[in-house]
Amino acid sequence: MLDRLNQAMEHIEARLDQTVEASELARITATSEYHFRRLFSSLAGMPLSEYVRRRRLTVAGAEVLAGEPTLLEIAVRYGYTSGEAFARAFRAWHGIGPGEARRTGAALTSQPRLSFRLTVEGNSTMRYRIIEKDAFRVVGKKARVPLIYQGVNPHIAEHIASVPPETMLRIAGFSDGDPEGIISATVRLSDGFEEGSELDYYHAVVSTSAAVEVPGDLDVLDCPAGTWAVFENTGPFPQALQQMWGDVAAQWMPSNPYEYRPGPEILRTRPAKDDPALNDAQLWIPVARTTG
Repeated sequence: MLDRLNQAMEHIEARLDQTVEASELARITATSEYHFRRLFSSLAGMPLSEYVRRRRLTVAGAEVLAGEPTLLEIAVRYGYTSGEAFARAFRAWHGIGPGEARRTGAALTSQPRLSFRLTVEGNSTMRYRIIEKDAFRVVGKKARVPLIYQGVNPHIAEHIASVPPETMLRIAGFSDGDPEGIISATVRLSDGFEEGSELDYYHAVVSTSAAVEVPGDLDVLDCPAGTWAVFENTGPFPQALQQMWGDVAAQWMPSNPYEYRPGPEILRTRPAKDDPALNDAQLWIPVARTTG
């Protein structure tokens, strides 16, 4: 998988002055387009489209400083419909207009080429299992929050604190599936994994009883039947969980015959039995087995 990811990066480099199709990159990596976009964004920390844009402007910047061809020719080569559109994009990335950069030889911003490698560290053991799960519902209270990679997310903490205790008791009454009890579920609203991208966050439970009517003041997320990879670890919250989330994308996904599929990521945390200062965490990721 890592070799295929790096082949996809070479494909991008060879076509910076052409249209880069995500479907072709998915073909090179023998995955679905959804998985490729998701995995790339997780590993790179930016959406695929943003990486391609930055690389184009980096290469275009070198041509601007070289003194030829004309600025309009450079703009057209890298997909801009006018010199003005190119100048706006150039200034937004480099902090200076292309004409001024050419006249003054200014220092420009560079987006390095990406390559991927697997780093195996001896201090991290990843426990996981693969589960086939029937359709179920996530029932609870939803809020739209920004993604924060490190530390406690204050927007999520505020949402949880805003749910009245009596409402949480009603939500808990719908729990009848695995993982049991109060869980959190997150749905990413784009393929971007950059800090600040938006999520729908559910403070909720898993319910398998589709026939049970849910009150209108609660939010429901339908999850179709499918395969789930369930990861477990124990450590300080939220640091150990955030490390596990990163390890899934950076280490487990490139090394196993599974890919992301659409669906929520579900988290269940409880105080560890042997040490209340630590948390036992289960992270449920919707996956599909690869065919390539």
